Amino acid sequence: MSGYVGILVSDPLLQNQFTQVELRSLKTQFMSMRRDSGKLTLGDLPSKMSRLKVVGENLTEGERGAFIEDVYQNMQEGVDFELFLRGHFHRTLSRQVYLKLQAHASARTGSGAKNSSAFLKAATTTLLHTISESEKASYVAHINNYLKDDEFLKKYLPIDPSTNDLFEIAKDGVLLCKLINVAVPGTIDERAINTKSQLNPWERNENHTLCLNSAKAIGCTVVNIGNEDFIEGRRHLVLGVVSQIIKIQLLADLNLKKTPELVELVDDSKDVEELMSLPPEKILLRWMNFHLKKSEYRRIVTNFSFDVKDAEAYAHLLNVLAPEHVDSSIFKVKDPLQRAKLVLQHADRMGCKRYLTERDIVEGCPNLNLAFVAHIFQHRNGLRQTKQISFIEGSLEDNQLSREEKALCFWINSLGPSTSVDNVFEDLRNGWILLETLDKISMGIVNWKIANKPPIKMPFKKVENCNQVVNLGKQLKFSLVNVAGNDIVQGNKKLILAYLWQLMRCNMLQLLKNLRFHSNGKEISDGDILEWANSKVRGSGSKSRTTSFKDKSLSDGTFFLELLSAVQPRAVNWSLVTSGVTDEEKKMNASYIISIARKLGCSIFLLPEDITEVNQKMILTLTASIMYWFLKQPVEERAPPTPDSDSGSQPDTSSSSATDDSGSESSTESGSSI
Repeated sequence: MSGYVGILVSDPLLQNQFTQVELRSLKTQFMSMRRDSGKLTLGDLPSKMSRLKVVGENLTEGERGAFIEDVYQNMQEGVDFELFLRGHFHRTLSRQVYLKLQAHASARTGSGAKNSSAFLKAATTTLLHTISESEKASYVAHINNYLKDDEFLKKYLPIDPSTNDLFEIAKDGVLLCKLINVAVPGTIDERAINTKSQLNPWERNENHTLCLNSAKAIGCTVVNIGNEDFIEGRRHLVLGVVSQIIKIQLLADLNLKKTPELVELVDDSKDVEELMSLPPEKILLRWMNFHLKKSEYRRIVTNFSFDVKDAEAYAHLLNVLAPEHVDSSIFKVKDPLQRAKLVLQHADRMGCKRYLTERDIVEGCPNLNLAFVAHIFQHRNGLRQTKQISFIEGSLEDNQLSREEKALCFWINSLGPSTSVDNVFEDLRNGWILLETLDKISMGIVNWKIANKPPIKMPFKKVENCNQVVNLGKQLKFSLVNVAGNDIVQGNKKLILAYLWQLMRCNMLQLLKNLRFHSNGKEISDGDILEWANSKVRGSGSKSRTTSFKDKSLSDGTFFLELLSAVQPRAVNWSLVTSGVTDEEKKMNASYIISIARKLGCSIFLLPEDITEVNQKMILTLTASIMYWFLKQPVEERAPPTPDSDSGSQPDTSSSSATDDSGSESSTESGSSI
């Protein structure tokens, strides 16, 4: 297969535009379109291209036809594969069917309500591998602002947005790790980041592995992104991760726990529950429309692209939020570009940081418009908490439930579902994502012939999907007494969490079973994982031992630090470990454990509190993840390396096996998140 791409595409410029996987996929789809009629003409493409990602998803057949007719004169002209891809790469041709049409479709992403939450959908799906210079400049400005005082990074900042310095600085992984901690403080224990002035390849790989696993843990989608993408400075992928991290930071306050004043957006408790289930982008739109109702603006804003292109909604929104800074001429201006310019001047007078230019507004850039509105919300939301809702503060049990829900949500997203999951109780109710997850955990188990693909309008179709989900759970020996598909459709929280936990545990045990070829097909049990951990610690010369995954002695973190040190002797810098006596010391150890595990290559979704409070389920996932990582390593790489002379300083773990190039893993490996 190595010469396959060379046969498909002879032009080296085209080869640089596409990966081998993308070319093979496009070739397969092209041949399928041509096979239907034996010949493919330009006139055939509008209907045939409905199957293609981006082009088919974001443009109607009529729009595709109008666009092709506008660009090409002879609709009866035949299309071969290179002509299908190429175009502007050859001076003698003015055509580039797929790339032009795909770029047109990508530009439309976000223009409909269904795309309003796609912060980086165009950037992460386009095969052109181009980046938006406006977006790059905005993200660079954000980094310069929030990381300017960082002791390590200040020698590199400010970054010049007109250059590619961002991608060069990101190559050692430190910048991205620091940015994650800005978005969600405390995600990465900075003691685990390799911050020497000159990093060797292993240390650099460890930083990238830590970054990718931590990004997954805060909700980023990093499927098919690996360490090499950062090291080689693949701009579209680096910018994709940066944008997702910044998005998470900007939308962090859009929930009732952080901003209880949001209750003003709803009328009763039922509406409050609905509001709590919405993704942050939808809440931001609801907040925007809530204030626009107070103005003379009568349209509903449903997205951050087409609906804000004329800047009228912005003009009215800022007038409601900060009337003292309004320029009255803004409502008389006819030119959208001039109106957008006045909007940004108004925002400046409010003290809001700019994330976009007036041209970004009129061109409907969804990423930057979302960032702009989110920053306005952060700076002045215009809400008052006039209503009292007793469950905002929540009990300890509620907090624990929330932590589990979030961990399961991020775990599902790490597997790369067709649609990102923001709320496990709402987004899984039609059963489709659960079926996708089941199929990734146990390939071929799902009967797709009887599955109903979204959008699903008829309730009984959702029940059919969920009935299959329950039946497959029983087939996998889940405990599902008195559970029916309708319980999932109805959003029964207790049952959904119980099912997801068993699904996550099943994934973990399946992976371990696949690696433990010497077990002769024996099922891996929780007891086997516990015994493995005890034997590794005992083998390292330590006398520590745990009796179960709910052993309270685990709360100080010592056992897990010794386990990590046993599987990779240079992983733990013991000079940074606390005695684990006080609650604060225990939390510091727990934070260090999680970051070291992620740095090695463990994809885990627990919080320090899960260790200090000895959350049995999460403790099991941590131990199993370390076991899975260890068993993946070649035997010769498990031997303790020669100690480094500076091992008492910054953790200098340099395992060559720390890379997690998920982009090159098989579908079975893609389910390796635990």
